Amino acid sequence: MSKDNFQSLDALTDDALLILFSNGSQSAAQELTRRLMPRVFAQAYHKLRNRSDAEDVTQEAFMKLWRIAKEWKQDQAKVSTWLYRVVENACIDRMRRNRSSSAIEDMVIEPADPRPSAGQALQNQSRVNALYDAIDALPDRQATALRMRHLEEKSNIEIAQIMDLSVDAVESLVSRAKRTLTAQLQGQKTALGYQDDSVQ
Repeated sequence: MSKDNFQSLDALTDDALLILFSNGSQSAAQELTRRLMPRVFAQAYHKLRNRSDAEDVTQEAFMKLWRIAKEWKQDQAKVSTWLYRVVENACIDRMRRNRSSSAIEDMVIEPADPRPSAGQALQNQSRVNALYDAIDALPDRQATALRMRHLEEKSNIEIAQIMDLSVDAVESLVSRAKRTLTAQLQGQKTALGYQDDSVQ
């Protein structure tokens, strides 16, 4: 496909791309995958904290999307919202299975960025782990709203649609979650290296 055709596909909505795929356009599927897969993978990885599981969930979610493409109606939920719900449910199912077969010590998060020095990478990983542990300890709805708002960078309106809540309720959940996280992490500042003013 030419560069110009890719640019024209880039201007289409997710819905339009999915409908084009249902009519046989593999190029539309490639563009939709390029556009949405990083967000889907990030959501699964934030939830599961395991790259292999996140990749499996991402693949499963897109397989489901391709299967329902012919039935898609543009007036239903956005493609990204539909995918979010599919991934959320798949992650919950996988976490339930993992609890019965894996010890928590096996749940090791990979460093987000291999480029820092070894010491900085270890400190970064400790901070990420502390943040995820604190989020995991939140009530479910608070944790879900916080992840979507600050880790997946969704708007409050999108979160309200996904969680079937009012925007005010989402704002309240996120606010309460942030207050709780601040209190939980305050006592870990020294252990996480935040007493060093050079650490941003």
